[in-house]
Amino acid sequence: MATPTLSRHALDGVLGPIAIDVRAADRAASLPAVVVLPGFKGFKAWGMFPPLAERLARAGFVVASVDVSGAGVDEAGRFAFPERFGHNTYTAELDDVRRVLDALAAGRLDTAPPRAIGMLGHSRGGGMAILHAAHDGRIRALVTWAAIGHAGRWPSATVADWRARGVLDVVNARTGEVLPLYPDVLDDLEAHRERLDIGAAAAAVTVPWLLVHGDADEAVPIAEAEALHAARPDAELLRLAGGGHTFGARHPWAGSTPALDDAMTRSTAWFARHLT
Repeated sequence: MATPTLSRHALDGVLGPIAIDVRAADRAASLPAVVVLPGFKGFKAWGMFPPLAERLARAGFVVASVDVSGAGVDEAGRFAFPERFGHNTYTAELDDVRRVLDALAAGRLDTAPPRAIGMLGHSRGGGMAILHAAHDGRIRALVTWAAIGHAGRWPSATVADWRARGVLDVVNARTGEVLPLYPDVLDDLEAHRERLDIGAAAAAVTVPWLLVHGDADEAVPIAEAEALHAARPDAELLRLAGGGHTFGARHPWAGSTPALDDAMTRSTAWFARHLT
C-alpha cells in the first residue's frame, strides 16, 4: 500500500463549518473507510488521533477524522470559536456526522465512494458512534474507545446552578482557558430523550462492535463499558489494564503507550476483519 496523503475539507454544519481530515493511500479506488469521532473537548488534531488515522490509512482504509461544527476549534486545535462550543448539542453532532457520511458515501471528499464504512468514536464521540451505528445502515463495523454510556453527564445540583446562571464554565485543563457551555445541551436532552438514549441504541446495534476501555479511566468509569456490553453481549469488550481515558496519550503528541498500541492494533484488526 502506498503512503497515505492528507486532504482537508469543510462542510456546512449546524453551528458553522465541519472540518474533516481525509487520509488515503489510493483516492481513486473504492476502499473501505473509517470515520473517526473525537470526544468532548477533543479534536482531530489532538494527540493520538493523527497517529491513529495514519495507522488506519496505512492499513488500507480511507480515514475521515471529524471536528463537528460545535467542537469550537480551529485547524491547530485552538478553541478559537467558544460560542460554537457553548451552543453545541448532541443532536447537532449527530446531524453533522450524517452530513459527513453523506459526503463520504457520495465521493465528495476527494476519494472514491467507499465499499464499506466503519466508525470509531472516543468518549462522547463513542456515544455518538453508537447512536449512528444503531440507526444508520451504512455503518458496517463499530469501534468505541472509552465511550460514554449515557448522555446526561451532569449532577442535578450542577444542572440547577447551570440553568440559574445561564452558563456552565468548562475549564480546558491543558490551557487553563474557561469555555462557556450554555443550557442548549440540556434543552436538547429533554427534547430528544429517546433519540439520545445511548443504552437503548447499544441494544439495537447489530454490526460487529469492539468496545475498548481502560480499567483506570478517570473520566468515564469502565462500568459504563460493562453496561453497554451487557446491552449487546455478543460485542467484544477489551479491558486495558491500567489504561486511563486516553490510554496514556497526551497532547501535544509525546509518543504512544502499551495501552494505546494495544487499542490501535486491535481496532485496526477489527476493521480489517469486518470491512475488507
